[in-house]
Amino acid sequence: MKYGAIDVGLKRIGVAVSNGKVVFPQNAIFRKNRNQAARDVDVFLKEWEVEKLIVGLPKGGASEEEMKRRIEHFVSLLDFEGEVCYVDEYGTSAEAKERMQGVTRQKRDGKVDSIAAQIILERYLAS
Repeated sequence: MKYGAIDVGLKRIGVAVSNGKVVFPQNAIFRKNRNQAARDVDVFLKEWEVEKLIVGLPKGGASEEEMKRRIEHFVSLLDFEGEVCYVDEYGTSAEAKERMQGVTRQKRDGKVDSIAAQIILERYLAS
């Protein structure tokens, strides 16, 4: 089975794919607006023939309900026929930044976002 993961942010969407064994981060999708971003995610899902989509949801924090609503709305815009699973993304961005220390300077190129998506998918596959 082919898995995909997304880490939905307000400016970038981190993406990763897996064959069920190894997880590979991909180039992040930059958001101009949600419709463009949804189209770009759809292209990613079709290109990689993703059958199951894992979506990170923030648990805890003051804006948990608002972010959950926004992320679920974004996923509803996707033209995706496969199964969608929501998992807790707590700490993935911090862990992604930690993984990248010393490898590359922190830029706003979306690498951290896609490594966060990679961590979300690794956690899902490990559970």
